[in-house]
Amino acid sequence: MATDLLAQKLAETFDLSDDEFAILLESDSFDGELRRLADNARRSYYGTDVYIRGLIEISNYCRNDCFYCGIRRSNRYVARYRLTKNEILSCCATGYELGYRTFVLQGGEDTFYNDDLICEIVSAIRKLYVDCAITLSLGEKSHQSYKAFFDSGANRYLLRHETASSEHYGKLHPPEMKIDNRKKCLFDLKQIGYQVGAGFMVGSPYQTTQDLIADLRFLQQLEPAMIGIGPFIAHSQTPFQYFKSGSLKLTLRLLSITRLLFPYALIPATTALGTIDPFGRELGILAGANVVMPNLSPLNVRKKYELYDNKNCTGEEAAECRHCINKRINSIGFNLVTLIGNVKKR
Repeated sequence: MATDLLAQKLAETFDLSDDEFAILLESDSFDGELRRLADNARRSYYGTDVYIRGLIEISNYCRNDCFYCGIRRSNRYVARYRLTKNEILSCCATGYELGYRTFVLQGGEDTFYNDDLICEIVSAIRKLYVDCAITLSLGEKSHQSYKAFFDSGANRYLLRHETASSEHYGKLHPPEMKIDNRKKCLFDLKQIGYQVGAGFMVGSPYQTTQDLIADLRFLQQLEPAMIGIGPFIAHSQTPFQYFKSGSLKLTLRLLSITRLLFPYALIPATTALGTIDPFGRELGILAGANVVMPNLSPLNVRKKYELYDNKNCTGEEAAECRHCINKRINSIGFNLVTLIGNVKKR
């Protein structure tokens, strides 16, 4: 079957065989058709709206030692920080004044923030901003913990699975970390009632086409509301410091494929895309993304939350520069909206 017809088949049936996915993934000759169809699919649900979220990176302490991550436990060169409850609330106040109606609290798996403290913070945000969504991205927790956060007022939870292949997962993480637990957490979150976000790195060390297909198959099982896809970017203080970064082309291709598989999904144009290409965020939106997450963290900590080298953390991707972001989004024919922006399933 001609690959342009494969793209059309994907748009119409929301599925392909593994061999057909491999054809799309391994060729760049048909990216234009994938992008066109992905744009149509996104517009059918969201028009030209791009939702904006305020990202607050609450801590760069982490108990994990993932081989790709700059804030991994073993990195002795990280200037560690934690935000207090009042600092987090101050970030929310700034964001609300700027028009943000979703706050994303992200951090390493920092045991300092026990369940009681997270619930206290979430409850305080919920009380102050009843018209806002609260998204957490704090790693693997127990079902009981997730339920407590939800009952305190959290709406959404982001937990990228990074790779759905058990073998590949083992090459990216220390032995104590298991993909089965990560997957269990995602299904727990969905069962509790969160709008759930999963996702994966593109071009991570040892990744194969079959690994990427496994990622797509896992997402089909989970049916998440949000899907985060970004290129692997090496960090100089990790075991993967000498690996090359993931491909911009392949990342954009996967954004389009994912949009066709899940036309209803909320898909961010990630900071990593903007790091590997100055026009990366715009390219991500043109490929099918419909969310951007500028940084609301205090200015003095933004450079410290460095998952990979040369992360964009000031300038036009900063939350304070909303007019800059708006201008760039408008320049490619889309509209930045500050609505809560819940997932639209039909």
